[in-house]
Amino acid sequence: MNKTLRAVAIAALSVAALTPAMAQETPWQVRVRAVNLDPANKNSTPVPDLAVNAKLIPEVDISYFFTPNIAAELILTYPQKHNVKSGDTVLGSLRHLPPTLTVQYHFMPNDTAIRPYVGAGVNYTNFSSVKLPGDLNVKRSSFGWAVQAGLDIPLNKQWSLNVDVKKVQIKAEVEDSTGAGLGSLKVDPLLIGVGLGYRF
Repeated sequence: MNKTLRAVAIAALSVAALTPAMAQETPWQVRVRAVNLDPANKNSTPVPDLAVNAKLIPEVDISYFFTPNIAAELILTYPQKHNVKSGDTVLGSLRHLPPTLTVQYHFMPNDTAIRPYVGAGVNYTNFSSVKLPGDLNVKRSSFGWAVQAGLDIPLNKQWSLNVDVKKVQIKAEVEDSTGAGLGSLKVDPLLIGVGLGYRF
């Protein structure tokens, strides 16, 4: 009986010791956001007032926390279709897929009502399904910088409300059928998003 009691006591102490470790947050966090994409549309092509439309898009990001303050965030969506316009006239359309990777600093990561952060990184954009009139075309790839600022508002230990603002450098290089450059459309969107986060 004494051996049984000792074994039970040891098992209980072991579970008690492991429970805080098991309850700790993992390094992983996932967020989903609704994001308003507002392009800058800085045009240097011969096409007057060349622009793509603003739109509301879905966004998913996956974050990994190396420390409580420092994290990397991969920002994803599916290929987004935009109308390409000259003034009020729709010329055609294209799709763009803009995965973005940032490194973030979280100022107050533990047990605070508001957890602000800033981040900076790189964007890669792939253009596809380009449908433009005549000889106009767009190069398929664009690389640029990205900066962001945001805050998480904890709802409980796992869930949080997120507000995020990003400025991303995206340049659509316009060319003719021979590949000769005709200038560029700097989309350079401002992205303002609201969503929910879950910390595993």
